[in-house]
Amino acid sequence: MTPLLAYLYLLSPLHTGGTSQEGNLVGIARETHTNFPYLPSSTIRGRYRANVGINIDSEDEDEVINAQIRRVKLFGPDLEDLKNKDFLVYYETETGRKLTQLEQGSIWVGDGSILWLPVSSLSHGVIWISCPLLLQRWLRLNNSNGTVKLEKYSSSISKKESVYLKDALIPGGSLQPFENWQDFIPKGYETSIDKVLVLPNQHCDTLIQMSLWRQVKVKLNEHKVVTDGSFRYEEAIPPDTLMYFPWGITTQVNGSTQEHLDDFQQLLKDNSLLQIGGQESLGRGFVQQWMAPQKESKAKKEGKG
Repeated sequence: MTPLLAYLYLLSPLHTGGTSQEGNLVGIARETHTNFPYLPSSTIRGRYRANVGINIDSEDEDEVINAQIRRVKLFGPDLEDLKNKDFLVYYETETGRKLTQLEQGSIWVGDGSILWLPVSSLSHGVIWISCPLLLQRWLRLNNSNGTVKLEKYSSSISKKESVYLKDALIPGGSLQPFENWQDFIPKGYETSIDKVLVLPNQHCDTLIQMSLWRQVKVKLNEHKVVTDGSFRYEEAIPPDTLMYFPWGITTQVNGSTQEHLDDFQQLLKDNSLLQIGGQESLGRGFVQQWMAPQKESKAKKEGKG
């Protein structure tokens, strides 16, 4: 099964809650084995599920039911669907299948991974960083046979230039040319990425932690005064980060998968601007989303999930 890819370009800081909280720091979801920030698949899937038929006029009963059928086919039913006898009858009439219990839908959605993350540079303004682990992961999911090999550091910046990254300095002469770096910037949406730097895995991890967005939040009492011990720092992935997630057809789908592929791809097209995570009223979590070009994902062409 070859996964397809969808990309997320962050337009504002994005926070998805993690499982740990140290002191007054509210962390974000992180991969256990790498400590890199990521987007849980349940968060992405839940956002798309909620967006199925979101623009349907509630007074048009047929369109509402059709949107509900589409949602159930893609993501599976919930308890409210199973309690709605009228809907169950309509679903069986339209699909020829009975719904009797909670089950998977036709679409699976994977976790969102970082591809490029922006960091502040005293010498070059903003530089987007990544590492061999993240790039090789993308190459595998992107159905590419390429590899990433580094001697020290690879960059689109001239090897003669020194690079200042917050508390880090990479002296001139240490950079290796990354001549095909633009091949690692997916097409389909114009990002701001114009300077890239590939770091060793452990250095990239440290720099990403230093470059996360941190917002101070306080609690005021009835007199509009900050109460003792009521402030906290909340982490977020910074805007202009490029992420992606894999998706495909679940193994339980019988027969042709083309209809299911088309339905989900249409859902992606209809929701090019998404809000993921919390604090929508503060403008947090807005992302630009687009599908991988056909040449990067061959599953649809092959008719396989």
